[in-house]
Amino acid sequence: MNLKLTAAGVLLISTVLTFAVAANDSVKELTVEGSTTVGPIADAFAETLMRKNPGLQISVKKTGSGDGAAALIDGRCDVATMSRFMKPEEFKKAVDKGIYPVANTIAMDGVCIILHPSNPVKALTLEQIKGIYEGKITNWNELGGADTPIVAISRDTSSGTYEVFHEKAMHKQDMGSKVEYVNSNPQAHARVKTTPGAIAYVGLGFVDNDVKAVTVNGIAPTRDTIATGEYPISRALYMFTNGETKPGTPAHIFVKFYLSEAGQEIIEAKGFVPVTKY
Repeated sequence: MNLKLTAAGVLLISTVLTFAVAANDSVKELTVEGSTTVGPIADAFAETLMRKNPGLQISVKKTGSGDGAAALIDGRCDVATMSRFMKPEEFKKAVDKGIYPVANTIAMDGVCIILHPSNPVKALTLEQIKGIYEGKITNWNELGGADTPIVAISRDTSSGTYEVFHEKAMHKQDMGSKVEYVNSNPQAHARVKTTPGAIAYVGLGFVDNDVKAVTVNGIAPTRDTIATGEYPISRALYMFTNGETKPGTPAHIFVKFYLSEAGQEIIEAKGFVPVTKY
């Protein structure tokens, strides 16, 4: 991705941390809801902006991309964080209610396939991953590993991470009956960390020394391979608003913060890839 900062973006970088409250010092509130993948970025954005702007209150709720879209459509949030693009049917529901979603692409991410560190398997193909989640491959010894039953962990169906995995890895085929579902990236990570036979998929920011990310079709999930789309399960991360935000408003400051140096540092610190650098 080869995005460059515009003059407006440069101006924003110099002013984004100086939110001016009204003369009567009234508190300005912003409600953010959606993706558990984007959640760490949203939390850090909120913490930084509120620290710099005492008159700004930001609440962040992390229940899934689908919930974020629904909240924006119903007018229950100002910003919907999503780890997938909004679906056509979601756009239609929004427009029918007078809501006009606008996407801000804030970062790039990869859906990483993680195993327990003790698992000797280091590489999988998309076909093998699909076979595992369909229930056709049930033991790690079928893939060069130990004689250990495979415990397949999936995100819940309201998750944007699930949607991306279901499309790019499963080719929209149903998962097997023995697949376990969890509600968040941290839960998927915890399940794999404590279960030698487990496999799960999480955002790049949730890969650490407690789990092992395998290559997919021979490509490791790195910042470079994700930014270029070489990694097979790459995706963009979004913040949606109702229409274009007006400069100086809390929503504008929040969703454009990714353009600032501080915002880019947060995105990198959380393990994701700033779109402004590629």
